[in-house]
Amino acid sequence: MSANEFKLNEDEKPFDPPGGDKPKGQKPRDAATLILVRNGCEVMMGQRARGHVFMPDKWVFPGGRVDPGDAKLPAARELAPETEALLKRGGVVRRRPRAFALAAVRETREEAGLHVGGAEGPDLSQLAFVARAITPPNRPRRFDARFFLAHAEAVLAHDVPEAGEELLHTKWFPLDEADALDLPSITRFVLREVRARLGGQTIDPPFLRWSRGAHTMERLCLNPLPRE
Repeated sequence: MSANEFKLNEDEKPFDPPGGDKPKGQKPRDAATLILVRNGCEVMMGQRARGHVFMPDKWVFPGGRVDPGDAKLPAARELAPETEALLKRGGVVRRRPRAFALAAVRETREEAGLHVGGAEGPDLSQLAFVARAITPPNRPRRFDARFFLAHAEAVLAHDVPEAGEELLHTKWFPLDEADALDLPSITRFVLREVRARLGGQTIDPPFLRWSRGAHTMERLCLNPLPRE
């Protein structure tokens, strides 16, 4: 095990336990999420409908699957070189890094009614890569998700949500109030990462997955330490 890789403690496990019958194993789909922060202390979250198969009733950050056309969407500025390099870490990456960022932007518009960017497209250089997580096997939905963080003041055309298509309610929450919501385990885990960054910590993005029969996490960095 390398110095930047370790197993998670029981209270740090980032995924909810499966319920009911175990579905057939399936390949995870690429997905992306955007965490918007306002005034350095509030996050935008939305509540999923009760009828959803995946995470019903839970409060989440806007996000969803990466579409084939996302990589071709226009952008005012591209991802920072370091962010693009980090998005290529963690094994096989089948898409261009910008596809994940643009999918997160598109899903934020579709789910939460928030417009990131202006006429020329979003400024992807304002998006920081926060985390990557692959849903464990035997879940009704599996995703290989990338989480991005951006400050609302820098990226939003306006911060008043219009009607979204998938989230019942969208609201800005102070960090403590957000942590008290009914959150999926992965959302709560990533929220801790966001809080640490906003508190001034410099941390590498975690990569969460199921490996060798247990939840594991490694920190993605540009110059990883050699394996012991």
